[in-house]
This record gives sequence, structure tokens and C-alpha cells, in this order.
Amino acid sequence: MTQRVELATVRDRLAVDHLVTDYAVALDDGDWTAYRELFAPGGRADYRAAGGIAGDARQVAEWLAESLRPFPARQHLIVNRRVRFGVWDQDTGDTAHVQADYVSPMGAAGGDAGPGAPDFVSGGRYAFALLRTDDGWRIGEVVAREKWRRL
Repeated sequence: MTQRVELATVRDRLAVDHLVTDYAVALDDGDWTAYRELFAPGGRADYRAAGGIAGDARQVAEWLAESLRPFPARQHLIVNRRVRFGVWDQDTGDTAHVQADYVSPMGAAGGDAGPGAPDFVSGGRYAFALLRTDDGWRIGEVVAREKWRRL
């Protein structure tokens, strides 16, 4: 590998890592405009394994806004990121796959809203299929595979 290729790979890795972090922050902050902008045109999300829906970014953002309303305190942690570039057929260096584990605690604001306040934590693994676009790396698809949850 030449230094130029290695530098490009490092830059792509950092950009992909930034995209995954922006995804977590958008979910935690409830910034549904930012969430939708992380997706490539036609990008999709699939949360069915976590009890949710699958659909395009707009549909899923609307569903998330409603379903996460009882949990205003969210702190999404995405760790153990495994990145592979060029994983799609006939790739030209413009695709990537990220597998990453998550832990997602959610609860009432301040963590103590009294009896019956929602408190929830779940964990699992995301599979991101990413595309390089004219606007940078974007999500083509994200699939959440919940492994456990605790109320």
C-alpha cells in the first residue's frame, strides 16, 4: 500500500466513525432532521428485531419521534466498531459495512420522575451499510439486532 492509499483509508475510517457517532447523537438528542440527513437517498432503517418498524429514513424518524417520547433521557453508546470497506459486489471503493455493538439506556428526564416513570436499557448490534456520496459517507441501511433488554 502506498502512503496516499493508507491516508485515504484512514480518512475514510474517520469519516465513517464520525457518521456512526452522529447517528447515536441524533437518536439521543431527538434531532430527526439530522437523523434523516445521515441517510443516502433511498436509505432505510430496520428496527423490527427491537420491536420497531422498517422503512425509509423519513418513516422511521417519524416512528422514532413518537415511540421515544416517553424516554426524554437517552444516552446511546455504540462500541466495538468493525469497519470493512468495499464489501458490495463490484465495489469501486465507495461502500463500507460497519458492525457495532450498542447499549441504549433510556428513562425519564433527570432519571427520577416518580412511580411508574419509564426506565429501560437494551443492548445489541447494529449493521450499517454505508455509501460514499457527493455529500460524504451516508447510511444506505442500518439494521438493529437487539440481543437483550431490561425494564
